[in-house]
Amino acid sequence: MRLETLVGEPWPDYGLVDSGHGRKLERYGPHRFIRPEPQAMWAPSAPDWQADGEFVPGADDEGGGRWEFNRGRYARPLPPTGWPLAWRDVRFTAQTTPFRHLGFFPDMAPVWDWARGALAGTEQPDCLNLFGYTGVGSLALAAAGARVAHVDASKKSVEVARANARASGLDDRPIRWLVDDAAKFVAREGRRGRRYDGILLDPPKYGRGPEGEVWRLEEDLAPLIAGCRRLLDAESRFLFLTVYAVRMSAIAIGELVRQAFADLPGTVEAGELGVREEARGLVLPTAIWARWRR
Repeated sequence: MRLETLVGEPWPDYGLVDSGHGRKLERYGPHRFIRPEPQAMWAPSAPDWQADGEFVPGADDEGGGRWEFNRGRYARPLPPTGWPLAWRDVRFTAQTTPFRHLGFFPDMAPVWDWARGALAGTEQPDCLNLFGYTGVGSLALAAAGARVAHVDASKKSVEVARANARASGLDDRPIRWLVDDAAKFVAREGRRGRRYDGILLDPPKYGRGPEGEVWRLEEDLAPLIAGCRRLLDAESRFLFLTVYAVRMSAIAIGELVRQAFADLPGTVEAGELGVREEARGLVLPTAIWARWRR
């Protein structure tokens, strides 16, 4: 299986400014933040970073930690309700969260571009975004003319996604906003005989559904991929899977997808996601992915 790297380039409202010594410096609109990044094993290009905030990780293995603000003489106070950003024709709100990220995943930008390209020529395709979070991926598809089912277990995240749709002027688009367990939703759609033209799938390592359902990636990913396969047919365009923060290889998830889609025409590919650093142009790896496309 050929491995490929999808690289996110800087855009006006986001950029990876610098990285190194286990941290990264990013710009989110007018603000800069420092976050942990274990894969940045090299030395940074600049010895001193100025930022509006830094996420300091906790001592446990569960991803805890805290934000510390006003780090440096150039730091500015942050709006308490977040601040607006844009990616192409999508508008959304950025805000620091207790989970170290800022309300969206900027390294997904090349995936959004690829998915929109994969749908080209399909009149109002039907798409499914599982673990859709705050909806930037859903809005990227909707802005390109797709009908979208956006599924996330967090009611708060779905509310933010709907607010992002209003900010983008896309709240009148055919988007179903669903607070649901991803596996249960996929199983119901399969029993109903539903089909989709494309599926975005961005599961966490561990999570809980709205009724306390437990999600463990290593145990539950294979059945979910099999369920998603039943929602696609020979006329569908793609399934795109991204996986973060696990001891798993791109080859492993690529073989999982290839096995599930062996009976459909098309190709299966796998690789890594990365973001290009502005200071030196090096690529910081962030996740692994696998995809089927017709």
